[in-house]
Amino acid sequence: MSVMVARKKVVRKWEKLPGRNTFCCDGRIMMARQKGIFYLTLFLILGTCALFFAFECRYLAVQLSPAIPVFAAVLFLFSMATLLRTSFSDPGVIPRALPDEAAFIEMEIEATNGTVPQGQRPPPRIKNFQINNQIVKLKYCYTCKIFRPPRASHCSICDNCVERFDHHCPWVGNCVGKRNYRYFYLFILSLSLLTIYIFTFNIVYVALKSLKIGFLNTLKETPGTYPSKSLTVLTVLEVLICFFTLWSVVGLTGFHTFLVALNQTTNEDIKGSWTGKNRVQNPYSHGNIVKNCCEVLCGPLPPSVLDRRGILQQEESTAQESCPRVPSAPEPTITAVFSPQVPAPSLSNAEMPEEKQQTSGELPALSQDAGQAEH
Repeated sequence: MSVMVARKKVVRKWEKLPGRNTFCCDGRIMMARQKGIFYLTLFLILGTCALFFAFECRYLAVQLSPAIPVFAAVLFLFSMATLLRTSFSDPGVIPRALPDEAAFIEMEIEATNGTVPQGQRPPPRIKNFQINNQIVKLKYCYTCKIFRPPRASHCSICDNCVERFDHHCPWVGNCVGKRNYRYFYLFILSLSLLTIYIFTFNIVYVALKSLKIGFLNTLKETPGTYPSKSLTVLTVLEVLICFFTLWSVVGLTGFHTFLVALNQTTNEDIKGSWTGKNRVQNPYSHGNIVKNCCEVLCGPLPPSVLDRRGILQQEESTAQESCPRVPSAPEPTITAVFSPQVPAPSLSNAEMPEEKQQTSGELPALSQDAGQAEH
């Protein structure tokens, strides 16, 4: 005996979200699909710090101060925490319009622009919005079917509109927008300090060893893979990684410090939104470096509007389960036997008891019911 059991499968919103993103941990982690360079970032940071803690830190802690590895560990943990926070969070993705909302926006645009003659290009879909007594244009996104908020832009890699879009950073594997820009800035700032710190104390390590046993002997005693040969591989590797990282990361930190001071984004700086031909004053700047830095780095963090873990719908799935048949007690059956060959003795109404007396019309009705039961 098989029984049909109905089971409900919970479908969360992140499973149906459009765009090119990757979700993990039931929608709690959100990243771009292209994560190869992000893994390279992790490898460079973890590898360089592991070599530094394994070899140079032990010598420097004994010769100089035990605070050297402690401070390096603090910088390392802070850099990793801000990196993961930047990479795994929602940068400020704006949901796409629902079919009813998109249809309403289309009707609104047609009513505003009127009928466009065939062969002519329709006018641009923009709206004027006033911010601090200055007109800002809101552009229409043909992919998301919405008018983008001020400072928002559509990322071609993630295929999403991001609020206060700064840029897409492959090194962190995510877009950088309104909800994770401060963590991105703290990441590159702490990584710059960590790179300078390791690079400096690598040179100090070589200098201290050279004063005791000479420079050439120091290179030979540097920890490496093959003790019998010249053991310069690991020290040279650390110095090279820190040297090239120093220029790129420190330069990037300086550029974003300039943008934070002006309350400007990388996208606006590249497009020249507030400079160049437009010569329009930035309506988002407070005219004060301290106020701009406080707004960008210390302002309230808006919640995510995606509701990634919200329940979208419930799908029902049926499964067959076999269960043993339980024998039940036989139900009593009543059978009516009619034997026309042996007629039953007939009694008159006077000889029958009162409760057995029947009218002449009742017997055909009973036989009719019995015939229906047989059929």
